[in-house]
Amino acid sequence: MNAPQAKKIEKILESHGDKRVDDYFWMKERENPEVTAYLEEENDYCDLMMKDTSTFQQQLFEEMKARYKEDDESLPYFFNEYWYIVRFEIGKEYPIFSRKFQNLDQEERILIDVNVLAENQKFFEIGSVAVSPDNKLMSFSSDNVGRRIYTIQFKNLETGEVYPEQIPNTTGKAVWGNDNEHVFYIRKDESLRAFQVYRHQLGTDSSLDVLVFHEDDETFDVNVFKTKSLEYIFIGSSSTISDEHRFIPADNVFAEWKIIQPRIDDLEYAVEHYQDEFYIITNADDATNFKIVTTKVAHPEMENWVDLIPHREETLLEGFEIFNNYFVIEERTKGLLHIKVIENETGNAHYLEFSDPTYTAYIGMNLEFNTQKLRFGYTSLTKPNATLEYDMKEKTTKVLKEQEVLGGKFFAENYISERIWAPSRDGKNSIPISLVYHKNTKKSAETPLLIYGYGSYGHTVDASFSNVRLSILDRGFVYAIAHIRGGEYLGREWYEDGKMLQKKNTFYDFIDAGKYLVAENYTSEKHLYAMGGSAGGLLMGAIINMEPELFNGIVAQVPFVDVVTTMLDETIPLTTGEFDEWGNPKKKKYYDYMKSYSPYDNVEAKNYPNILITTGLHDSQVQYWEPAKWTAKLRELKTDSNLLLFKTDMSAGHGGASGRFESLKEDALEYAFLMKLENKIDGK
Repeated sequence: MNAPQAKKIEKILESHGDKRVDDYFWMKERENPEVTAYLEEENDYCDLMMKDTSTFQQQLFEEMKARYKEDDESLPYFFNEYWYIVRFEIGKEYPIFSRKFQNLDQEERILIDVNVLAENQKFFEIGSVAVSPDNKLMSFSSDNVGRRIYTIQFKNLETGEVYPEQIPNTTGKAVWGNDNEHVFYIRKDESLRAFQVYRHQLGTDSSLDVLVFHEDDETFDVNVFKTKSLEYIFIGSSSTISDEHRFIPADNVFAEWKIIQPRIDDLEYAVEHYQDEFYIITNADDATNFKIVTTKVAHPEMENWVDLIPHREETLLEGFEIFNNYFVIEERTKGLLHIKVIENETGNAHYLEFSDPTYTAYIGMNLEFNTQKLRFGYTSLTKPNATLEYDMKEKTTKVLKEQEVLGGKFFAENYISERIWAPSRDGKNSIPISLVYHKNTKKSAETPLLIYGYGSYGHTVDASFSNVRLSILDRGFVYAIAHIRGGEYLGREWYEDGKMLQKKNTFYDFIDAGKYLVAENYTSEKHLYAMGGSAGGLLMGAIINMEPELFNGIVAQVPFVDVVTTMLDETIPLTTGEFDEWGNPKKKKYYDYMKSYSPYDNVEAKNYPNILITTGLHDSQVQYWEPAKWTAKLRELKTDSNLLLFKTDMSAGHGGASGRFESLKEDALEYAFLMKLENKIDGK
C-alpha cells in the first residue's frame, strides 16, 4: 500500500497583501465524503505500517491496564451530611457516583452509574454532577460526541426518577441556588465560546430559562460558581489577561448582580468568600506574580482592597485555602511548588516539607472551614499520586490514599529522578528539565530519550507520576519534561516571555533543552524523541521545521499547526479568546510573526524525522483538518523515507477516547511507534 496522496485544490488566502496558497483547504468540509475517505485511508495506512507492532501494542495495552486497580474508588469526602464516593467496578469503563449518609458504614446509594448511560455509545463523557442543598435533587451533564457540548439533566434522588427536561448546548456545569429550585448554567455560541449565563427553574422547559448575563466581548469566556461558604454565587468573565466578577447571595437567585471590580486591561483577579470579606488573588498594582488582598463584602471595589499577602518578585502565588484558624497558600519558587501554612492568630508560618528533586504538590479538596486538617496532594516522577492529611496544629502528616500500582513490578526505589538546567540561547535564563529513568538505564549516546513539552497559556507541566510511562522506562527510555517559556514554571514573566511576539522563545527553549541533553550524553540525535499535544503539538510542528535533524521521531497529539488560518477565522472555537495569547493576525505585525513559525505554513522540501500525528474527528479545541492538512503537505514535500503516520479517532474529540481504559490503546500506539524506531518491538 502506497502512502495516501491527498488531492490538491488550490485556494488563495490573502491578508495584508500577502498571498498564501493552501492546496488542502478543502479538508475543512466535514460532511464531504472525500474528507472521510482520506482520513480512513490514512488510518488504514497507519495500521498497515504499524502491523508489525500489533501484538506488541496489545501487550503494552494489557500491561498498562494491569497496573490499574479495576475496582478502585476515590477517597471519600464528607459534605452536607453525606460521604461522596466515585468508584469503578471490574470489567467496566465508566465511573459510578455514590454517597452514604453521615458515616461510611451506611448503605450505599448510587447517584448515577455512567456505565448504564454509556451503553451503545461510541463516546460518552460526564461533565459534572451536582447535588442540591437539600440533598434531594441532582443535576448531571453528558456529552456523547466529544465536542465538549453538554446536555444537563436532573434526577430526583428520593424516587430515582430522571426528569424529562433537558438543557442542551451547555458547558456542563450547573450551580444550585439555595432554594433548591433553580440552577445557573452556561450556554455556548456557534464557536463554542461560553458566553451566556441562564437561570433555570426545575420543572420548566429550558426555552423559558432566564438570561442573567451575556458576555458581548468575544475575547472573554464566562464561568459560574458558588463560594466555599455556600453564601454567594459568582459569574466570572475572563480573557487571557483580564477578569471581571459579579455576585448575588445564593439565598436570593433573583437578586441584582453586583460587580466586584469592573474589567480593566491586564487586571486579573479571582475571588473567594469568608465571613464578611472577600479574599482575592490578583496582579493589581504591578503584582506580576500575584498577591492576595481582602475587601469587605459591602464595599468590594478595588479602591477598598487591602493587602494580606504581598507580592514577591521571586515567588508566584498560585492559590489559597481559607480556614477558621489558618490560611494556606500554594506558591511556586524557582519552579518548585510549596504549601505554606499561616496561623491566623499569631501570624506564624511554616512550610510542608517535600524531599524529591522535582515533584507536584497542591492543595486538595477542603470543604470545611472549622478544621485544623488540610488535605493536599503529592506526586513525583517516581512516587504515585497520593492524598495526604496534614494536621496544621500538630504538624503531622498521614497518607489517606495512595495510587496503587499493580502487577508486582513497580518499586519506587528502582527509578531515579533529577532536575537539571540547560542554558538558553538568549542567555536570559536557564531552562529547567525534569528527568526520570530506571536505575539500570545508563546515560549514553545509545540511550533513547523522550522529551515532552507544552509551553502555552501559562500552563505548567509539573513532574508527576504516570502508570503508563513505566512501559517505556522499563524498556530503557529516559523521560524528560522541558519546562519551557510559555508556561509559568519560573513565574509569570516566564509565561509572558513565551507568548505573542515572543512565542518563538517556547520553541527555542525546547530545542536548546534537547541539544543540552545530547551534549550531556543523556542521548544522541539518533535516539532523541519529542512529544506534545494541542499547543504542544504546535511546538512539535515548529521544532521539526527549525531543527529537523535533532530528533529521530516525534509524536504530535491533536496538534494546533495551522496557526494563521485558524486565528483569522473567528467562527472556529477558541479563536477570539486567544488573541491575547498568540496575537490577532488581522494586525500585520502579528500576521507576519505568526506566519514565520506556523508549522503548516513553513513545511519545506527537506528531510523530516519520523512522525506520528493523532487527532479526533470531533475535536472542539483543534479541528481535525489542521493535522490532516499538515500530514498531506508533509507527504507532498518531505524528501526522506522516514515514517509519517496519521491516525484519526473517528468517534472522539480533543481528549481522545472516552472510558477509563480505552485511551490506553492510544498510549500503546504511541509507545509502539517509539519502540519500533528503536527496533525494540519485541519489548527488549
